[in-house]
Amino acid sequence: MLQHTTPTDAREALLRIYQKGLSRVEGRGAVADWLQQHPVTTPVRMVAIGKAAQSMAMGAREQLGDAIQQGLVISKYAHLDQRYCRQQGWRALESAHPVPDAASFEAGDALLEFLDEPASTSLLVLISGGASSLVEVPVEGVDLAFLVRTNEWLLGSGLDIVSMNWVRKGLSRIKGGGLLNWLHGRPTTLLAISDVPGDIPAAIGSGLLTPEPQLQQRLETLTLPDWLSEKLTAGAQQRVIRVAQDEVPPLQIVANLDAAKSAAAEEAEALGFSVSLSAEFLDGEAADTGRELADQVIKGPPGITIWGGETRVNLPAQPGRGGRNQHLALAAAEVLSGVEDCLLLSAGTDGTDGPTDDAGALVDGATLKRVEGLGLSAGQSLSAADAGTLLEASGDLITTGPTGTNVMDLVVGLKYES
Repeated sequence: MLQHTTPTDAREALLRIYQKGLSRVEGRGAVADWLQQHPVTTPVRMVAIGKAAQSMAMGAREQLGDAIQQGLVISKYAHLDQRYCRQQGWRALESAHPVPDAASFEAGDALLEFLDEPASTSLLVLISGGASSLVEVPVEGVDLAFLVRTNEWLLGSGLDIVSMNWVRKGLSRIKGGGLLNWLHGRPTTLLAISDVPGDIPAAIGSGLLTPEPQLQQRLETLTLPDWLSEKLTAGAQQRVIRVAQDEVPPLQIVANLDAAKSAAAEEAEALGFSVSLSAEFLDGEAADTGRELADQVIKGPPGITIWGGETRVNLPAQPGRGGRNQHLALAAAEVLSGVEDCLLLSAGTDGTDGPTDDAGALVDGATLKRVEGLGLSAGQSLSAADAGTLLEASGDLITTGPTGTNVMDLVVGLKYES
């Protein structure tokens, strides 16, 4: 292990470790590698949906070239290179995440129109995180205002991502396997970058082509407001899948959180650190998790510890700036305050954290000292879900821009010898 490290070197090392994790699961390389090893029937018509849609589509283009006859690419605002997509002859649509907007409905209509065309060629479907919000065809009686209300409630509910997606499926004609009704029996290759714990196929992108067994029974296990439960019950009859089980395309995972963690660990070892790769999946409350992990780093031996997961934040009525990674990092900064030899990075692999354009934050023992005299309090910032404001002032935010992937969050702790 590196015996002597400066604070600047330590921060640079953590950022390099995080970036290496991202590069291993970037959509372009992941899709190209899979297609190289598993040739598909060509020509194909391609659909790519999610925050990594363009990256995944580029990987398909790299491997299949002109065998892609038509393409539809749907992603988050500012996540598409419209010029590139036009050059490939692909239709490119942008919509909102994490809460759907009118463009999400338009994307849903465009998706059904694309799939309703003659079934003379195979399909290549590429799914990544964010698909739940980016494309939608709701059941009757559910409009945009209702979906926005539902998603805002879900994001502040404390429910885990799997439970949130059950609710989204219950209000949709295409989620939970509903999109199978538009495949018309054509051969379909389904590739995904997993952004859910356990890589559960039905949970990735709300399972557009993967049925959710016993969805109604699962929904009944959740504690939901009456206004939402009533719509879910009313929509049950519109969610019938008219496809035999043997026509459901198997979902192939091309990148996931474990791959990102392994790559991060390899980079840490290459930099000379001893490494502990935690098998724990982080899914608790973000602030509690941040404090616990910071305490582990302080009390543990020198070296790097790597975790992964997706924590939760219960939002106040008027949340400030930030996301779960910034929330976790600021809570960790409280515990690390005054500790000179420990740091903690928490960041989303998609380059965004909550509704912000920051990926997360990298905090150390001087984070809170750097904002002294600015009228900022860690406790008040956490209560207001406004960690981003303080972390911007302390200079600890991580900003990457779109990363071309989404496999949940990486958390990396470092204890070094100064």
